[in-house]
Amino acid sequence: MLRMLRLFVSAFMLVPLIGVLAQPAQAAVWYSSDRWGTWTNGGYTLYNNIWGSGAGPQTIWANSYSNWGVWANHPNTGGVKSYPNATKNVNRRLSALGSVTSSFNVSVPNGGAYTSAYDIWCDGHTYEIMLWMNKYGPVGPIGSWQTGASVGGHNWDVYRGSNGSNQVFSFVRQGNVNSGTVDIKAILNWLRARNWFGDVTLGDVQFGYEITSSSGGMDFRTNSFSVSAG
Repeated sequence: MLRMLRLFVSAFMLVPLIGVLAQPAQAAVWYSSDRWGTWTNGGYTLYNNIWGSGAGPQTIWANSYSNWGVWANHPNTGGVKSYPNATKNVNRRLSALGSVTSSFNVSVPNGGAYTSAYDIWCDGHTYEIMLWMNKYGPVGPIGSWQTGASVGGHNWDVYRGSNGSNQVFSFVRQGNVNSGTVDIKAILNWLRARNWFGDVTLGDVQFGYEITSSSGGMDFRTNSFSVSAG
């Protein structure tokens, strides 16, 4: 009886230990809690990217460029704290691109304040195009509302403004979605047709989580992600 009790206690104590070891960061191929932690895999670069002020702790983990996530515990205050992301550099002029598409699938919390968003850069850092695929909490895009648009496979509210360093075009999806495919070239052509920019060079295509707050610690997981340019 005593031996059975000892075995039961040992098994009971092992359960939380297994839970700790099973956390994504502990089991992943790579993880980092460094503010500027980076990892390159399969032609993509992952960034922890805790760039905002007043940030809390954040750990990024990855098994590959398409399977990664972060645990973040940022305080419930205003201002973006971080943008952990996976980046693919294209470096091709718009007119020379036959197609640019991207697919994603994420699992995100029902709390905090954040967006799951593409951050697309053209002509270096002259033009920034953000595609907000979902948003939660008190967050909003830079600039003023311009129009509604159906382009790239989604319906958007389009905003235009500046962050003081570069022009920003924000496409905020009309309704949250945690998975899908985006025709990025169609969106760039839409902007060019309105003379908001010209035959730009597409640089980095980034996808990740722009986190304002995640108090208490929250998980953001990228189940799959890819960019195809031809």
